[in-house]
Amino acid sequence: MTDVNATVAAGPRGPVPTWLVTGPRAGARETAIAALLQPGVPSAIILEGLSDGGSALVFEDSPPKYAANVIRIAPGCLHCSGNLVLRVTLNRVLRRPPAQLYISLASAEHLALLREWLSGPPYDALLALQPDIAA
Repeated sequence: MTDVNATVAAGPRGPVPTWLVTGPRAGARETAIAALLQPGVPSAIILEGLSDGGSALVFEDSPPKYAANVIRIAPGCLHCSGNLVLRVTLNRVLRRPPAQLYISLASAEHLALLREWLSGPPYDALLALQPDIAA
């Protein structure tokens, strides 16, 4: 039986470690993310755009080896035209914060602006941005 008081005293988990993964090919980005996943560690993966076939993030194990929530969103600059979609998706993911978060971007064109946006309120208290991953 769990000690509810100990859980409450521990407080909420800190900011979610978050990596921005860039690269021109969806398959390369997905493979880079799959290589970083750890068995049993709850992860959320937000993928911009469609897979270019045979995704490395399809887990057919039963039960799955990885505790990953994979979410695809429409292609488009996540800083410009896709900002609202990313904001809504992030808010949904962060209602039940994963242990780690990966955001896959098709273009690194506005990467610095996206990092700046994710570093500002309210996400500055919710996300711990890690070094970018180029796939």
